[in-house]
Amino acid sequence: MAEKIEAGSIVEGKVVRIKPFGAIVQLENGAQGLVHISQIANGFVNDINEHVAVGDTVKVKVLSIDEETHKIALSIREALPKAPKASHQQNFKPREHKNNYEPRGARQSAGETAQPKEPVNDFEEKMKEWLKQSNERQAGINKRNNRRNGGY
Repeated sequence: MAEKIEAGSIVEGKVVRIKPFGAIVQLENGAQGLVHISQIANGFVNDINEHVAVGDTVKVKVLSIDEETHKIALSIREALPKAPKASHQQNFKPREHKNNYEPRGARQSAGETAQPKEPVNDFEEKMKEWLKQSNERQAGINKRNNRRNGGY
């Protein structure tokens, strides 16, 4: 059946049927093979009809031939000319390294003493101020609600 074609060869064929999973292609020697949907194009193929139609002449690469079952696996994608691969090294620009981390004591030179930390009282004062503002806001909200509800 597939005497003239060999696995790895690129041949021409005609699309004779389209199925949801691939295209049936009749080769020059009369044999038919399947181009699976994953082998239609380089990108993702959602609808095979967007890439091939019945009657189209296509170049295919013979992926494999099963002599017992007479099944031929074909690929349009593998028969496409290889696009030159863009070298990642050509467009590579190293990132500027910004290190915001300083080890302990890095700011302090040999003869300096460490700056005293903010006193704990500062935190407590900020919390008291925040609580005072929060209570004032809540009192204003309650006052407006009481006016709307008739003083209840």
